[in-house]
Amino acid sequence: MNEPREERRIDYVELQVSDMAATKKFYGGLFGWEFVDYGPDYASFNDGRLDGGFAVVDKVSVGAVLLVFYSKDLEALIQQIEEHGGRIVKPTFEFPGGRRFHFADPSGNELAAWSDR
Repeated sequence: MNEPREERRIDYVELQVSDMAATKKFYGGLFGWEFVDYGPDYASFNDGRLDGGFAVVDKVSVGAVLLVFYSKDLEALIQQIEEHGGRIVKPTFEFPGGRRFHFADPSGNELAAWSDR
């Protein structure tokens, strides 16, 4: 069976948010993501590789998906996360493949970042 390369692959990630402006400021400032607005309650994003979206909801359901980012310098990333309105929810810890920490965006979505040893 010769299916297209995109078949059964992650194609889009959508996160719930409570504040669109704070969300765009956080991800745009921290990661340089670009946005396209589709009204006041939805914006798509592109991180240079992956497309996704932010949907404004009354109450964010935390914990459904964990996005994990790679960073060569976790300490610098922690500082930038806090400068852009995020907060650390699980301090840096070691695991067999390296080091990792968890953080929350302004809407409370939990994300993680890891680095090689």
